[in-house]
Amino acid sequence: MLAEPGAEVVTIPSRRKAAILALALGSELSAEVFKFLGPDEIDELVLEIAALDNVSADEKQVVLEEFWAVAQAQDFITQGGIAYAKDVLERALGGEKALEIMGRLSSYIRLSPFEFLRRVEPQQIYNFLQNEHPQTVALVLSYLESESAATCMSMFSPDLQGEVAMRIAVMDRTAPEVIREVEQVMERKLSAVINQELAAAGGVKSLVDILNFVDRATERTILDSLDERDQELGEDVRKLMFVFEDLSKLDPGGVQTLLRTVEKDQLALALKGASDALRDMFFSNMSERAAKIMREDMETMGPVRLREVEQAQMAMVQTAKDLANKGEIVLVGAGGDDDELVY
Repeated sequence: MLAEPGAEVVTIPSRRKAAILALALGSELSAEVFKFLGPDEIDELVLEIAALDNVSADEKQVVLEEFWAVAQAQDFITQGGIAYAKDVLERALGGEKALEIMGRLSSYIRLSPFEFLRRVEPQQIYNFLQNEHPQTVALVLSYLESESAATCMSMFSPDLQGEVAMRIAVMDRTAPEVIREVEQVMERKLSAVINQELAAAGGVKSLVDILNFVDRATERTILDSLDERDQELGEDVRKLMFVFEDLSKLDPGGVQTLLRTVEKDQLALALKGASDALRDMFFSNMSERAAKIMREDMETMGPVRLREVEQAQMAMVQTAKDLANKGEIVLVGAGGDDDELVY
């Protein structure tokens, strides 16, 4: 429990708190914590521990209570964000104590900007953003999880998709006061403003992460728009992406590994929309009998929806990436650089 109201407040410097906590945790647990610290932080903490003396029972109690409060609040925030943490603390300790704890933690709990949107459906996020300036949309999407951002991106008009994609790709660093202003507009219930350093977001890699989750039609629209606006930027994005056509760069061993992993029905559907060269590459890595059966299956399939073909192709790309992550195949990026691997 935290100190009761009216009790004497013990003020302890941050480094001394860290040293007292390290001693309270014991050598084994403290050693695990040290693995997450940088060399300078370790040096400072070791020196503080070495100089530590006369730790009173009150000091130790204050440090452990504060550590408990931080751990509990961080768990609540991880589960459901700031609002959820505040609600749980209010139910457990009362409104006044909850506000006190949130206020004390606001100076050193580190959260990703727009954390409160983590549990919000993409459709609702889109409703928030559809009338916002493209720069605001780009900023918010840069901080969302890639899959959620991709779903939102696909809901915008093609023109706005291109504009937002352009702004994400060229975004560098955003001052925290700008981020906080946008957060406050979108979430007025945010009870504590978290101070943080200049936050890096956006850039080509951020855009690529989003494009890896959008459907092929949205992907093509965005890439075509980037080419029109800034051809060099469009090329940079493509170099970091891995798309279905890049499977043509697999070596024979990689193709055969992929063929053993992918469902035959999925392969047939994906190859319906593939170029002749890519089809021939896969057929050449099959036995004559297997290739003949695959061609017959594709002919028997008749016309298929483009969306279904693209979904099958995206699934094959994801399978290839999974195999690459396991070290079973090597994927060469769209840029053609043999030294650049896409995982």
